Amino acid sequence: MPIITAPQDFNVNDLYVDLRPSTGIPLFLKCEGFNFAGSVKLKAARRMILAAEQDGVLGPGSVIVESSSGNLGVALSVIAADRGHRFVCVTDPRCNEASANLMRALGARVLVVREPDAAGGYLGSRIALVRELCADERYFWPNQYANPNNWRAHYEETAPAVHRQFPDLDVLFVGAGTTGTLMGCARYFREHRPQVAVVAVDAVGSVTFGGRPARRMIPGLGTSARPELLDASLVDDVVHVREEDTVRTAHRLSARGLLFGGSTGTVVAGAEGWLAEHPLDREPVAVALSPDFGERYLDTLYEDSWLREHFGIAAPGPDLIESLPT
Repeated sequence: MPIITAPQDFNVNDLYVDLRPSTGIPLFLKCEGFNFAGSVKLKAARRMILAAEQDGVLGPGSVIVESSSGNLGVALSVIAADRGHRFVCVTDPRCNEASANLMRALGARVLVVREPDAAGGYLGSRIALVRELCADERYFWPNQYANPNNWRAHYEETAPAVHRQFPDLDVLFVGAGTTGTLMGCARYFREHRPQVAVVAVDAVGSVTFGGRPARRMIPGLGTSARPELLDASLVDDVVHVREEDTVRTAHRLSARGLLFGGSTGTVVAGAEGWLAEHPLDREPVAVALSPDFGERYLDTLYEDSWLREHFGIAAPGPDLIESLPT
């Protein structure tokens, strides 16, 4: 077993779930939640903060501040605690209370914006507050939405790991949030195995790929402003998933003992639909990235009252899968 001296040194990078026996979907799910931050965001957080330290823009007395709906905030809290930095996370009401409590337990301060910006939604309000705080020169903003170290972490770690495990890969499904994971993987495969189709999975209501803005209740994927990191020319296809399908798929997986977060439900739902519409003359070699697990979403995605309030669903569990509108 490895012996580590810092929390960011531990990350299981090579665990996949074969979904064929449990769901019938010809898909391997790469689990990115086995680390001290509990999500794929630890890679980007580590890369951005270490680069800032090396460049001299983050040092003693600095305060890291970032906008996050949850997972990156937790990851930055882990890194900041280990590196001796203070951290402020700016989030909004869609952030799960479990994630906010994790950040506080790690020593971070959590600021919640309550009113969405008229043009940019909650993301616009969050970034406006970040910019306001950065008027104080002590504050350092990694800016996950534009920082190239976000995608470089996945170009150097995530995509090569998939390539090693699946040298005959046909298609890779990646959820689109800041698009850091998506861009890193797309650049890697464009350079090293261009025959791999990289398919972005986004939420209905997200504007990342030019869609119309609409209400989104499940944090993780989707944006209310086009990410600066995005180069859509590197993406082979885009799938948009309704949140009802996200909920249905997440519960379908949990009914098989696989408890994942909403982003994973979205990605798996998008992958299943895309694979059905793009049949090959053989079973495809397909991989999807799972950003995190489901424990942080027990009070939302897996909570009866929350589902009833936002989706009109009478009960969770197996009955929920059939009760959602199609």
